[in-house]
Amino acid sequence: MDSLKKRILFSGLLLGISFSMLADQPIEVIKGSHPGAEPPIWVSLSGFTGEAESVLRFDLYVQGFNFTNADNAQYLIAGSNNGNFQGRVTDRYNRSTVLAKAYSGASLRRQTHLFVDEFMKALGRVGISRTKIAFKRDLGSTSEIAVSDFDGAGEQAVTADRTIVAAPDWVPGRLAVYYTSYKLGNPDIFYHDLSSGQRRVFSRYAGLNTSAAVSPDGRRVAMILSKGGSPDVYVCRADGTGLLRLTKTREDESSPCWSPDGQWICFATKVRERRVLEKIPSTGGAAQVVSTPGVMAPSEPSWSPDGKWIAFTTQAGGFDICVVPATGGAVTELVSGEDPSWSPNSRTLVYARRQGERRVLSLLDVPTKQYKDISRITGSNSQPSWAN
Repeated sequence: MDSLKKRILFSGLLLGISFSMLADQPIEVIKGSHPGAEPPIWVSLSGFTGEAESVLRFDLYVQGFNFTNADNAQYLIAGSNNGNFQGRVTDRYNRSTVLAKAYSGASLRRQTHLFVDEFMKALGRVGISRTKIAFKRDLGSTSEIAVSDFDGAGEQAVTADRTIVAAPDWVPGRLAVYYTSYKLGNPDIFYHDLSSGQRRVFSRYAGLNTSAAVSPDGRRVAMILSKGGSPDVYVCRADGTGLLRLTKTREDESSPCWSPDGQWICFATKVRERRVLEKIPSTGGAAQVVSTPGVMAPSEPSWSPDGKWIAFTTQAGGFDICVVPATGGAVTELVSGEDPSWSPNSRTLVYARRQGERRVLSLLDVPTKQYKDISRITGSNSQPSWAN
């Protein structure tokens, strides 16, 4: 055997030994940490029928799961729904029981939502299956505010103003919302307690009063007022006192949102005729640009509850939902749509998607880019807000 053949044979032996050694080592799967980069988690369903199966598929899909057979799934979800819901989740990889529960005393849909939330908790996640959204129902020349469960069930009208309403925002931890209404002939901000049905005018300065955004602790409200001559960002206490003007420009500021620690307010504005996102200390100070390189006209920011991301709308021909690190940087375009709002789990967004002449509310799982329309909500709807 000449030297060349010996070298080839030796190299082949080394390669075979290397692959043999690798085969004996566990394979570590590292999930992508970048939005849109993660594969779904595969689950199988067995034993469920009708409404229970439908709710399971909806709740899991919009939280980054997808469905396959038992031989290819990581989690095996089995059970029954004969009157009440019973379910068991098994991790096929380590052959352990993740969750085993039986429920009674509530509707089957409610029991199924609770099971999914407890499954999320067992995985170290925040469940969203029993959360609510508010939104604007578009009725041609008028609009109204409505609320529903996150999947569109249990829809209820909040207003019956028969005028233009806009920009609902939840009060954290309470069944209450702020929104703008022209009911009194001016764009004013109202506070509405959903438990009692009572509402009151919160802000009625001359000119524009809109885009109320409640701080995470519920103690302060940011909003857009034009009482100073142009639409600027203001903040005050939840009782309406202590009004503080944060921006003083001739640009049209819009869509304030809070950082989860309450220290910053992000909003859309213009710098040298270019639409940008900025953030400003909630107690006053200098504004800072949130860099979104390569993106045209960012607007409608929404800060994730974990503080890591800002979702926003961009317009370049059509409207698209994007996310950027809260400190600014590389932007990820996710899906066609507008008006994004984060869920409490910091991974699912509700947004409005244009479908011909109407807008459809949809849910998006940011890590996987999986999305699904909220088909229970009919008509044209926009400006959703997710209760946190």
